[in-house]
Amino acid sequence: MTVWGALIGGFVGTLVLTTILRAASELRITRIDLPFLLGTMVTPDRKRAKALGYLLHFFFGLSFALGYLAIFVALGYAGWLAGAVLGMLHAAFSSTALVNALLPVVHPRMGDPSTSADRAALLEAPGFLMLNYGVATPVIMLIAHIAYGAIVGGFIAQ
Repeated sequence: MTVWGALIGGFVGTLVLTTILRAASELRITRIDLPFLLGTMVTPDRKRAKALGYLLHFFFGLSFALGYLAIFVALGYAGWLAGAVLGMLHAAFSSTALVNALLPVVHPRMGDPSTSADRAALLEAPGFLMLNYGVATPVIMLIAHIAYGAIVGGFIAQ
């Protein structure tokens, strides 16, 4: 269990997670676009938001991988199955508390249930389990995060 294993796993896992989410969006299974969601936190420019969002998304992917490493060190065990379980917890946290309690508070361009009609928010609030981005979004988020966790867990176990 090494930091390098976590960082490589975090990079590969984030690449896979992002690809799953992008493919699901392109296939119109979901409307979620995490890099855009993150990028619009720092700029109102839609094109720039995409590029910055991908950088932020990979930064967070690497950061979460280091968090996984800390959990695995505390448990004394790492592996793809343990990573998949952490991925499920990660998906539950990301789709509930993170996007509903934290994100609308810190995101300057996201609407929320109290947004007035005369204020045009750039982004719709994700809602519980991110259902505002489509009914399949929770399933896609779960699949993508399980894949991320399994990959991170596998690389950390090496």
